Formats: sequence, C-alpha cells, structure tokens
Amino acid sequence: MTGTTDWAEDALRLVLGRVAETAAQVGDRFPLYADPDDGRWTTTGRGSWTGGFWAGLHRLRALHTGTAADRRAAAEVTARLAPWAEADTAARGLVLWYGTAPADGADGAAAALRERAARSVLAAWDPRLGLVPWGAALGGPRLRARADGVPGLVPLLAAAGPEGRAAAAAHLHRHLDLCLDGRGGGGRPVPAWRLDGSRAGEADPAPGWTRGESWLLLAVADGLLLAGGDPAWRADRLATAAEVLLGSGEFLDGPVVPPAEAGAPGGPPDTSAAAVAAVALLKLARAPGVTGARACADRAETVLRGLVDDHLTRPGGDRPAGMLLDGCYDAGTGTAVRHELVWGDYFLALGLTAVLGRVDLGLV
Repeated sequence: MTGTTDWAEDALRLVLGRVAETAAQVGDRFPLYADPDDGRWTTTGRGSWTGGFWAGLHRLRALHTGTAADRRAAAEVTARLAPWAEADTAARGLVLWYGTAPADGADGAAAALRERAARSVLAAWDPRLGLVPWGAALGGPRLRARADGVPGLVPLLAAAGPEGRAAAAAHLHRHLDLCLDGRGGGGRPVPAWRLDGSRAGEADPAPGWTRGESWLLLAVADGLLLAGGDPAWRADRLATAAEVLLGSGEFLDGPVVPPAEAGAPGGPPDTSAAAVAAVALLKLARAPGVTGARACADRAETVLRGLVDDHLTRPGGDRPAGMLLDGCYDAGTGTAVRHELVWGDYFLALGLTAVLGRVDLGLV
C-alpha cells in the first residue's frame, strides 16, 4: 500500500454510516439489494444466502465505532442467522462464516453459533463426492457443486477440528478439480456442476460469471492462509490455482470493475465482483508461496479506490450517501443489474478496514 489512507477512512465512514440508515429502514428483515435511484431496499425475512453479510456489516460497524449499542445490534442480527446452521446448503459458508467471523471475543453467542454451524457442515460432507453438496435449501437439485459454495465454507469447515480441516481441504480441491480442471475452450472456470449420476457443467451460471471467479479466488486465498505445513492442503497446487485464476480472470490487468458476464462485455458491470476480488487480492498478498504478492496488494488498492471514486454515493445528492452502486444481482434474468448489493457493501467495507490495518484478514 502506498500514500495516505485518508480516502479509505472517508469511504469507510460513508459505507458504515449507510448501515445505520439501512437498519432503520429494514427493521427485523434482511437487506438484499437497493434501488439505485432512491436507496430503498428489497428485503428478505430470513436473509437467504446474503444474511451473513448484513450481520458482518454490523460487526464491522461495531469494530469501527466501538460502541456498546453497535455491538448489541451486531449480536442481535447474528442471532437471527441461527436457523441456517442446519440448512441443507453449502451457502452456509457465506451466511455463517461472514456473519460470525468478524465477532470480537466478547460475543460468545456468535462463537457458539459458528461452532454449531461448523459441526453441522462437517456432518454434511460427502466423502463419496469429496465435498459438501450445494444442497436443496435454496432450490434446485441437491447434488451440485457451485463456485459460491466454496468461499466461507472452507474456513467454516476448518473450524471443526482436525476432521473439519481435512474436509475443508478436500472440499476446496474438489471444486478446483471441477471448476478449473474442467475449463472450456474459453479458458474460464466452469462455475456450476451437476453431480447426480453424471459430471456435467451447468448452463447457469455459465463460464464467464465474474463474481463466481472472484468467489473461487477468495476461497483459494483462504486455503493458502489456512494451509500452514499441512500436506492435505496441497499448498503448491493452491498457489498454481491462484496464478491460473489471476490470469484467466484478468484480476491484475483487466477492468477495475468487470462485466457481470465476461462473454457480454456490453452488459452490466458488477462492483460486487470487484469488491470480493479486492479482498481476495489482499489475502493473497499475505499468503505464503504466492508469486507477485506486491502486485496483488497494489491492485487491491487500485480496485478499492476505483470503487470509492466512481461508484460510491456521496452526501448532498438525491440518494443516500455510502451506497456502492452498479452491482449486478443476476444479469441473466435482468434482476437488480445496477443496484447496491449487501455483499458488495460488506466486501468494500472489509477491504477498506483491512487497508486501514484494523482487521486481520487471516481471521475473517
């Protein structure tokens, strides 16, 4: 990182200030995506796969302000994630790792929920498939593997003791077998696979889904940070996978904000993919065995500054301040293609907090 971090301080204040405004608007529901014109949120009752990011934003706000009121708010939102602990979905990693991992040591309830979820996910690990199946809780066939079923689930599984660490490494590598080793002619990872009697890539999401590539890069970075000297993690293969992903996804030299679908460069961008990628790059910059750690760190700052300068709303306009705009929920269906997304806000806030030296990315 170079130069002053005043820009990061100012941006973090805006994003975390938006958390308080959002909380007043959504009440006991969970925000999903917000209209880019007026900042009104579409919400869910149980949080869906994004609920952990709302809890995580509260925790980052509490870390920033240090107030008892913000700590209580974070604990309350996290407690509402409890029904997901036993849900049949690999997306529990997104919900229950990011919803609990930034908790401070004083929140014993969050730690207990994380431990409960880790044990439950370990029980769902299928040794025949070598992974935790995508599951049926969010709809669709149960026996699938998806790129968004790896981030969060790798550190969550690893929290379940030695058996959990072994399952976490296997889960990550099995997804790399599918998503990377099964790449098509375009060289992009295949993000979704059917595993019910056949091994076939799914059409949706298709190769070129840039957020899926960011999810994979994040999971690989977590694996490298968790590996230590444990041969089960195959750190050399993870370092190679990181290099492959960095190249195929143009993370170091492509557009700061990628298109939501790489095969449709004229389509909507996705700032949430960029925010996830920035955190992954910051993690890779501190992971052992990664070539070009300084380039990863510098690019992460470039991405974060680009998001802040070009896509973050400021005070004084018609919209609330602190909205990260131009996130794409689902390009294929045209759903919320230029919106504020709760996970985009979370990863922007996490990246800014890391740049400011206030969070250990090896623990989040």
